[in-house]
Amino acid sequence: MSLYHPDHAPYKNFTKRSRFEKAVQTLTGVLRGITIDGKLNAAEVAETLNWCQEFSDLLGKSPFDELKSKLDNVLADGVIDPEEQEDLLWVCQNLAQDGDYFDAATQEIQQLHGIMHGVMADGVISEEEVRGIQQWVWDHSHLKGSYPFDELDSILTTILKDGKIDAEEQELLRVFFEDFVEFSTGKTFRDTGDSSRRGLTKKFALSGICAACPEITFNGRVFTLTGSSAKATRNQIVKRIESLGGQFSPSVTNATEYLVIGAAGNPCWTFSCYGRKVEQAVELRKRGKPIIIVHESDFWDSVADA
Repeated sequence: MSLYHPDHAPYKNFTKRSRFEKAVQTLTGVLRGITIDGKLNAAEVAETLNWCQEFSDLLGKSPFDELKSKLDNVLADGVIDPEEQEDLLWVCQNLAQDGDYFDAATQEIQQLHGIMHGVMADGVISEEEVRGIQQWVWDHSHLKGSYPFDELDSILTTILKDGKIDAEEQELLRVFFEDFVEFSTGKTFRDTGDSSRRGLTKKFALSGICAACPEITFNGRVFTLTGSSAKATRNQIVKRIESLGGQFSPSVTNATEYLVIGAAGNPCWTFSCYGRKVEQAVELRKRGKPIIIVHESDFWDSVADA
């Protein structure tokens, strides 16, 4: 199953440059993430192939065709050895040097998303991988104040405080990573099912992302949508909100009370699981505006209850 959603098509036509630069930075992170523990397994290589399929519309175009040729050669035998990884990183870095759509901090955050993607490629977060990510965080301390760098730094500091990682702490990281990482056709963690994901999300309240077990009322409330729904088109969701007495705002404003994040995401977002609207909502929340950020699964649960 692909991440493609019919609602994405119009955006792709106008965001090729940003998608290209994001793809280069994300792949750089993925390559670092899959070997951050010094090991590489078949599932991690397979997820790299899946990533390539998701960006196939870009890989055949200049200057991405150079990377496509390198990827084809490296992945022909289904293995990425250390030297091949360095070659791929070198190509990515050369491509990234010509990119000026995003600033340096944004590019590094995109790499961080790629690293988390690579670490999650086989569905397991080992202690070696956690320590490798922590080292990356230390090396990029200049990103403090960026979202989600601070949240990740805080979680890692808490988890590694006693010098070990237990099963519950691994689950916390899995849920945190899942909220930021878009998986390609492998969908390693998403294959556990929506109910499992909702259970973990409710167990661990993730600050600044989606509210855990939110109480959603519709009558007279203002809703804004971001991303694409796994169940309905945007127009269908708007009609459902209005049928329940709610109001729809296409943009995040001071009047917005709920921002619903679609489970299908949007490949044109600057980052993996969110874009401008989530950033706006988080900033307004920091200023004291009680906007509730809601995951689509909780939204539909509330619709059913209503």
